[in-house]
Amino acid sequence: MKSLLLLVLVSVCWADHLSDSYTPDQDRVIHIQAENGPRLLVEAEQAKVFSHRGGNVTLPCKFYRDPTAFGSGIHKIRIKWTKLTSDYLREVDVFVSMGYHKKTYGGYQGRVFLRGGNDNDASLVITDLTLEDYGRYKCEVIEGLEDDTAVVALELQGVVFPYFPRLGRYNLNFHEAQQACLDQDAVIASFDQLYDAWRGGLDWCNAGWLSDGSVQYPITKPREPCGGQNTVPGVRNYGFWDKDKSRYDVFCFTSNFNGRFYYLIHPTKLTYDEAVQACLNDGAQIAKVGQIFAAWKLLGYDRCDAGWLADGSVRYPISRPRRRCSPTEAAVRFVGFPDKKHKLYGVYCFRAYN
Repeated sequence: MKSLLLLVLVSVCWADHLSDSYTPDQDRVIHIQAENGPRLLVEAEQAKVFSHRGGNVTLPCKFYRDPTAFGSGIHKIRIKWTKLTSDYLREVDVFVSMGYHKKTYGGYQGRVFLRGGNDNDASLVITDLTLEDYGRYKCEVIEGLEDDTAVVALELQGVVFPYFPRLGRYNLNFHEAQQACLDQDAVIASFDQLYDAWRGGLDWCNAGWLSDGSVQYPITKPREPCGGQNTVPGVRNYGFWDKDKSRYDVFCFTSNFNGRFYYLIHPTKLTYDEAVQACLNDGAQIAKVGQIFAAWKLLGYDRCDAGWLADGSVRYPISRPRRRCSPTEAAVRFVGFPDKKHKLYGVYCFRAYN
């Protein structure tokens, strides 16, 4: 009976200590072990952090120990960061630290380290962010037999755009869709990114692959060819399809770039091959579709001249709608995939900064 009373008193004192020291707000994620006995608490002070490609970001994570529970025993604290896949079926190792021993995995090598602001700080710093870094990360702290976790979402500023190749609509299986986005300086978009784009006004009546293997499309203005006129606006879901055999378009996501996107001033219009060479002669490369969307959305780039892009399409970005130049809405206008040898247009180039 005395031991039970002592256990209750220790638990109450630990709970009172926490409530006096920390006041969670709505953005704070806190996980507390429910079992009696020694306790370890891990928290992320922000549920989401925001950055952009090429930037640096800190994923917040702190841990708090019950000193009366752990006593004077020596327990090495192990901190492990993993990234959750979009389907939540597995985790990808990012970084592990135990004392002086540290290990970084995969594409994160040379780009991640613990902030180490104090002894209880498990926050992870990621530098030179890539498009692939977007997603949810799990911070796990282990001491002895105790462990706890917190999850932080890394959001990237950027733009979602629908894409299909020269072959036409509904010609990409899932793996080809992934590669198509990579070829255009982008990655396949997640559902959350498409949903945010829909909330921002994206309306597209062709279904496309998303990173979780689902096929969906965003509708802001319901109409007969797009699910019916009497339906509510939303992101339409076709469900999950065979990644090898099923064919759709794709929604891609891209972010800020480190370079200069521009329309090349040239005395004559050009065939596709001439356009590629003209950019090379100017110390640049012919621009990709992701770059024209990033320049339009993130930089407000506006040019009422149709120009070749790397995939053989011809497009032009309008951020200020006007007569003869996308009069009804701001958009990247799509002319098509003209004959590369005989049709003549301008060209958009991209010069990367070192």
